[in-house]
Formats: sequence, C-alpha cells, structure tokens
Amino acid sequence: MQPSGKLHLGNYHGALKNWLALQEDYDCFYFIADWHSLTTLYEKPHLIKQFSFEVAVDWLSSGLDPEKCTLFVQSDIPAHAELHLLLSMIVPVPWLERNPTYKEKQIEVKSVDMSSYGFLGYPVLQTSDVVLYKADYVPVGIDQVPHLEISREIVRRFHNLYKKKVFVEPAAKISEIPKLNGIDGRKMSKSYNNAIYLSDTEKEIRKKVQSMLTDPARARREDPGDPEVCNLFPFHKLYSSKEMQEEIIPACRSAKIGCGDCKLKLVDSMLESMRPMMEKRQVIAAKPKEVKEILHAGTEKAGKVASATLAEVKACMKI
Repeated sequence: MQPSGKLHLGNYHGALKNWLALQEDYDCFYFIADWHSLTTLYEKPHLIKQFSFEVAVDWLSSGLDPEKCTLFVQSDIPAHAELHLLLSMIVPVPWLERNPTYKEKQIEVKSVDMSSYGFLGYPVLQTSDVVLYKADYVPVGIDQVPHLEISREIVRRFHNLYKKKVFVEPAAKISEIPKLNGIDGRKMSKSYNNAIYLSDTEKEIRKKVQSMLTDPARARREDPGDPEVCNLFPFHKLYSSKEMQEEIIPACRSAKIGCGDCKLKLVDSMLESMRPMMEKRQVIAAKPKEVKEILHAGTEKAGKVASATLAEVKACMKI
C-alpha cells in the first residue's frame, strides 16, 4: 500500500479489510510501498516518512497483527531495488507501455507529471516486490488482474532466459471490492478531497456525511428517491443493520424519510462501527517507538527471505 497520503474508507473496504481475513489463513507479507509513492511524490519526498507512519498506525488500529503477518517498509529492504534493476534489463518496453494504468494516470493526474521513467517501470518494481517472497497469491480486485499478468510474463521471461525456475508465478487472490464513492459521488480519493479518512475525528466524519451527495433526482424533500442510485446507500450496506436498510428503502422510495434524516442514521451506524478502531488508533499513534519496533521486526524477517531469493537470482544469472 502506497504512503501517498492518509488512508480512507475506500482503502479500508477495498483492501485492508480483506487483508485482515487473509492473515488468519495465510503467511502474509504486507509492506508500505514508499518507493512506489515517489512516482507521484517525487517533488515532495519529505512527506513520505510521515505518511508511512500514518499507514502503519492505520494498519495496526484496523487489526493487522504482527504476530500473524509480516509488516515492513519497502525501502528498508534494498533487495527490492536491486531485483528491480536486474529484471528491468529483460523487460521489453512495449510490455510496460500497454499497461492500462500508465495511460490512465497520465490523463487523470494533472497535478504531477507522470511521464517519468520510474512510473513507466513501476510494474517491474511491483514484480520484484512480489517474487522476492515467492508469493503464491496477491490479493487484488478483478480490475487489477491485468497488472498482475505483467508480473507473470516477467517471471516466465526470466525462467526462459536463464533456464531455471527461481520464482513462483504469482496468481491473483481475487476479492470482492464494494463500490464506495467519495462524498461528492466520484471515486473516493485523496486527490479529489472527497474522502473520509480512518484518522478523522467524530466531528469531521459527521460533517462529511452531512455534506454527502445523495440521489441527484431528489431535488425536494417530497420527491421520492431511489437507494440504488444514491451515494449514501452503499455506506448503509456496509455499516447499517439489515433491519435499518429494509426500513430505509421503502421510506426513501415513498419520500417518508428525507436525505438529512437518512444521513443522521448513517453517521450513527458508521461511528458505532468505527469507534473501537478510532480509539485504538489514538493509543497506537501515541507510541511511535513501538510502531517502529514492529516494522523493524518485520524488516528483519522479510529481509532474510528477500536476500535468499536475490542470491538465487544472481547464481542463476551467474553474476
């Protein structure tokens, strides 16, 4: 996960919640991808350390357990960069240019010049991140499967060139990602300034929910609404009880409940669910030394695995 800013509910429900389940059944390596964040923060690299700490705090307060999974910072293990260099020598440029994200981000992100060599080659670094640990699976949404296919192609090319299977060809562990837009109806994103963050206070969450876009066709209180097109209802599906959802749907469609009342119900449900995490976050954030110790212990474990794999790579390449 990139430390390009504070984590929001989209990050939590889109990835982190799934990670919590996976740590119970798999040997998981979760890392803060600080080198990857340089693709957008290369003009402000001083922000990355603080963002990395915030991500670690969010992970721990959400329930990632260092006794069950390995947590570390990418740049603390130089093998990621070294393998990236070695693999970059064998990857054809057209493979990288056809990556859909490469063109999409150049169009979407206007605040930063994304035409860098580092951004073009990030799938190679991403591949290094995965294959260093001989990962069998990578947890992704269905839309991210094409990205992983680049990694699989790179692995196959390495094996074909050097006649020895060093890596595991990683498979996608596909998870259902609930659709969760930001308060303005667009995709929840820090760059859109429309996100509800895991670090927000109760007051900030209430204010943001009150400003959320609802059914655009419901201009007046007496107009009937449609929960299926309302930006609010996906949040109700995540946070409100089935009983409350079944109560809201007909009330909205018959205009018996207004958007303001619906928002009040939602924010109460959200805060009831989020409060334990918010309280835990305050405690963890106040102990930066302990957070750093957890990441250091993870680095020690992950570093041994990464170094062993890199040694195999060099032996295979005879360098």
